[in-house]
Amino acid sequence: MQISPDTLTAIREMLDTIPGPDESAAAAADNREPQLTKPPGALGRLEKIARWAATWQGRHPPTASNITVRIFAGNHGVTARGVSAFPAEVTHQMVGNFAAGGAAINQLCRTIGAHLDVIALDLDIPTGDFSAGPAMSDAETAEAFSSGMAAIDPAADLLCIGEMGIGNTTSAAALAMAIHGGDAVDWTGPGTGVSGDALKNKAKVVAEAVIIHTRDNPDGLALLARLGGRELAAMAGAILAARLNRVPVVLDGYVATAAAAALKAVREDVLDHCVAGHVSQEPGHRRLLDKLSLEPILDLGMRLGEGSGAALAAGVVRAAVQCHGGMATFAEAGVSDKDD
Repeated sequence: MQISPDTLTAIREMLDTIPGPDESAAAAADNREPQLTKPPGALGRLEKIARWAATWQGRHPPTASNITVRIFAGNHGVTARGVSAFPAEVTHQMVGNFAAGGAAINQLCRTIGAHLDVIALDLDIPTGDFSAGPAMSDAETAEAFSSGMAAIDPAADLLCIGEMGIGNTTSAAALAMAIHGGDAVDWTGPGTGVSGDALKNKAKVVAEAVIIHTRDNPDGLALLARLGGRELAAMAGAILAARLNRVPVVLDGYVATAAAAALKAVREDVLDHCVAGHVSQEPGHRRLLDKLSLEPILDLGMRLGEGSGAALAAGVVRAAVQCHGGMATFAEAGVSDKDD
């Protein structure tokens, strides 16, 4: 299903049409799980993950042979306020590093056998400085959103989404605060490594921007335009397209989760096909996951971004799916179960 909405209104209308869970696939997973050669519940959360994969792929048994990773890259005008330890040119340079195969995500994709694509979104045209005005127009937001939708592989078994964009943890903090309230200092973290007065300045920029852009009670998509970035809008588009095509999604860190939060602020159940790959060291991430009722698969103290935590967690999803589909049942193995 390839659809390119050109307005925020069109995106809102698409959110009204998303498919729900496949209850027959879920029931088939529930039926098979107790028959496998193990004590009930012995694989812990892996059992739930396998059921989740079947439910949102809409088939049983689920599969995880075609894993895709999509990294969306964008630049942010708010970096002019001194919110990042690195200049915007690093976004360009890291996109080149991805293309050359030299980044961490390249190694992780090789390890799990995932297909990686990097989508650079107008890197030479940073978004507006959202401390002074909207980051993007509605039309720019819809264009980036559509780019994210077009980037997914409808035949994928699993989609991991990540990002690259100097300044985007400032956007994530502003979005999280605008949607869920609280104080800027609770949502604002070091990002690329700011500390001391620079971190205080970053929180101040976030607080001031949220005040400016929430006076008229905007919905999540409007906030995505005002406080987000092209890569955040694209990740939101990829999440929606995955839902429409029955592709389960593994979210990466704080920025990807903030993009997802903008969708959930419009429709409560829109993230049911998503899992949190990990919880990052960015302090607002755990708080945001709690707000979204997402339990991270991994907690490894990472804060790299670029889809790294999602890719690692995809290996866990693959293991869960393989155990569910590949293990013998008690009857097949000739093993007595607890009722025999």
